[in-house]
Amino acid sequence: MLVHTFDSNRVEIAYVDEGAGDPVLLIHGFASNVATNWIDTGWVQTLTVAGRRVIAFDNRGHGRSAKLYSTDDYGAPLMAEDARRLLDHLNIEAADIMGYSMGARISAFLAIAHPQRARSLVFAGLGFNMVRGVAGTGPVARALEAGSIDEVKNPTARTFRAFAEQTGSDLKALAACIRSARAPITADDLGRLTCPVLVAVGEKDVIGGSATGLAELIPGARALEIKGRDHMKAVGDQAYKEAVVEFLAQRP
Repeated sequence: MLVHTFDSNRVEIAYVDEGAGDPVLLIHGFASNVATNWIDTGWVQTLTVAGRRVIAFDNRGHGRSAKLYSTDDYGAPLMAEDARRLLDHLNIEAADIMGYSMGARISAFLAIAHPQRARSLVFAGLGFNMVRGVAGTGPVARALEAGSIDEVKNPTARTFRAFAEQTGSDLKALAACIRSARAPITADDLGRLTCPVLVAVGEKDVIGGSATGLAELIPGARALEIKGRDHMKAVGDQAYKEAVVEFLAQRP
C-alpha cells in the first residue's frame, strides 16, 4: 500500500489513500499506527469493498509520521488539526470520520472545532470515559520510559508498553504524547454535534467505558456494545465492521 506524506504546519504526517467513493477518514489509537489499527485488521479492505475512499494517517509521534519529544507538540486538539489539514491537503470538504480510542478523542475535537468537516462520526474504543476522563496516564508514561518492560509492574501500563514494543513505536515520543495536556470534552460539547454518530465499544472494555453512556449525551447517537471484546480485541471485530458499514450506508 502506497504511503504518502504531507506537511502539517511543519510536522511531516504519513498517510494512505485507497479506494474510490465517499471519503472515510480513519484516526488510530495511542501507540498504534495505520498498519496495525486499520490495514492488518482488515478495515481498509472492508471499507474499500463497500465502495468508500479510505484515508488513514499516522498520528504525530506514531508510525511513519514525525517523532516529537515535547509535550507541547501533542494533545488531541492539536492532533485534530493534523486531520483537518490532511482533508485540506486532499481537497476534501467533508468526510465520514472514525477514530479508535485516542483517535476517537481526536475525532471529537475535530468535529467540535470544525463541524462542517464531519458528515458522520464513529467513536470506537472510547465510550463514557471520553467525558469522564481516563485515569492513570502517569503509570503508562513511566512504563514507556522504563529501561525494560520487566521493570513495569502496573498491569495496564505493562499492556501499553508491550503494545508499543509490538508496533515498533518510538517510546520517548509516546511518553511525551501521553504526558501532554488532556483537554476535557464536556457533555455540552457533545450535545452540540449534529451529524449522525455511532459509538462502538467492546463489552469488556474497561478503558473505554460505556458505549451507551456516551451515546446518551449525543443527539440521535446509536450505541454498539461489541460482544465479548476488550479494548485491544474489539478493533478487528466482524460485528463492529458490519455495523459501521451499515451505519455509513444509512447516513443521509
